[in-house]
Amino acid sequence: MRILLLGSGGREHALAWKMAQSSVLEELFIAPGNAGTKMHGKNVNISPSNFEEVKAFVVQNDINLVVVGPEDPLVNGIVDFFEADEELKSVPVVGPNKEAAQLEGSKDFAKKFMQRHNIPTAKYGTFTKDTLKEGYAFLEKMNPPFVLKADGLAAGKGVLILDTLKEAKRELKSMLADAKFGDASSRVVIEQFLDGVELSCFVITDGDAYKKLPEAKDYKRIGEGDVGLNTGGMGAVSPVPFANPTFLDKIENQIIIPTVKGLKADGIVYKGFIFFGIINVKNEPYVIEYNCRMGDPETEVVIPRLKSDILDLFEGVATNTLSERDVQFDERSAAAVMMVSGGYPEAYEKGKQIFGLNAVTDSIIFHAGTAADGPAVTTAGGRVLAVTSFGKDLATALKKTYGSLEKIEFDKANFRKDIGHDVL
Repeated sequence: MRILLLGSGGREHALAWKMAQSSVLEELFIAPGNAGTKMHGKNVNISPSNFEEVKAFVVQNDINLVVVGPEDPLVNGIVDFFEADEELKSVPVVGPNKEAAQLEGSKDFAKKFMQRHNIPTAKYGTFTKDTLKEGYAFLEKMNPPFVLKADGLAAGKGVLILDTLKEAKRELKSMLADAKFGDASSRVVIEQFLDGVELSCFVITDGDAYKKLPEAKDYKRIGEGDVGLNTGGMGAVSPVPFANPTFLDKIENQIIIPTVKGLKADGIVYKGFIFFGIINVKNEPYVIEYNCRMGDPETEVVIPRLKSDILDLFEGVATNTLSERDVQFDERSAAAVMMVSGGYPEAYEKGKQIFGLNAVTDSIIFHAGTAADGPAVTTAGGRVLAVTSFGKDLATALKKTYGSLEKIEFDKANFRKDIGHDVL
């Protein structure tokens, strides 16, 4: 198989690493990729959002399958673009079409979908700048803290949790009337706050059958003890100790099955990964959000635990034969910790040379924001590397990861020292 993988982060490096192990892979191209992905295939300087450039590459290079890593091309309709094009329509894409990707692209769409199919989620209301006063009235009936979510994609920054009614009203006005998050906050979902512990669950589906992948827990805040600003994710662990078989069964029966069946019932064709952001409230699962792709940094612990051939699964999605494919997991624990640039998630510098990558022997290094500068590898983003290790248990995996992190350095590097400690 000749494959084009779209994306440039840690998630894409983990997918490339896994695809490179497949016996059916002929050639792998990654667009645009990073300094890590080029160890597993050929990086191509194309933006995943430039559909015409993607098309030209697919046609010229006889690509058999396209795998979409990030959400933007999916929400913007890359699958529909392929299906509508005479030269591309025979090339399968792993990822949902534009309508299906609304599960992530619109919080209001996702909420209405969950309501329609009786999937447990927080109570909510949706408001626009024309219904701002109704939004204020809705907030007045709620108890703090108040959860405000921009309806559209806001690069992970569109969710605010506020402690006072005054703050909540001010931010609601800022989002709706002053376009704080641009078009993404032209609609705002106000949600009841759910108090519990979060985890991420994943399935891959061909629209009929689905296969579950290992669950994970990620850590979003920059500071130890889960304080400070939200980031794209500072680390992840899998499996999740509190997610026992009974709780995972509840997730499957109350959330996963109704989601896959609900999409089909609504006439929505969904092919690809579904990410379920779940919160455990007194041993009952609720959906906080859907994503239409794998999470990052969760992919960096979930994909290493997948023992099956990932291209076999992708072929099952492409040919609607996923039910016949086998999924096996590594029983060991996996722990990933992100090394980030100094200053991240606010202003940070790029172009810092990274030292010590070859000294790491006990862990897998997944590149996220890196670039190759001749033989040197330099920083090219806020989240730079994910260091992933296996262990017989979580404590062992974490010990290995932190040991490996000590061998890597770049100017002003930062990482959290408490990933996984809350669930040990």
